[in-house]
Amino acid sequence: MYEQETSGLVVRVEPQFLADESKPEENRYVWAYTIEIENRSEDTVRLISRFWRITDENGHTQEVRGEGVVGKQPTLRPGERFRYTSAAPLGAPSGVMMGAYSMTRIGDGGSFDIAVPLFALDSPHNTKMVN
Repeated sequence: MYEQETSGLVVRVEPQFLADESKPEENRYVWAYTIEIENRSEDTVRLISRFWRITDENGHTQEVRGEGVVGKQPTLRPGERFRYTSAAPLGAPSGVMMGAYSMTRIGDGGSFDIAVPLFALDSPHNTKMVN
């Protein structure tokens, strides 16, 4: 598991290779990643948008931006957690992902970003590990 704290918000990531959805013979490798965001701050916050940078072992990089996560813009009061699972396909056996969430404080409307730690997508179809 990977973990990073920014502004009192902890982001945990657990990637998992999805063999059933991957097709190595077609250069399609798919990972699920489960994210948990824990609010350790004293503020109620809302996740507004996401940013992902996904780089495969060949250096091909994709950037993804969008509103919320899995169709939601969760609000977290102090002490609350939000957990979701999504997926990412790659055209190479291994890679890495990193990102950020844009947040807003409910009390004063202030905006800030929290980091998603860099995490490895190491496929069992590759003996060369990226991370």
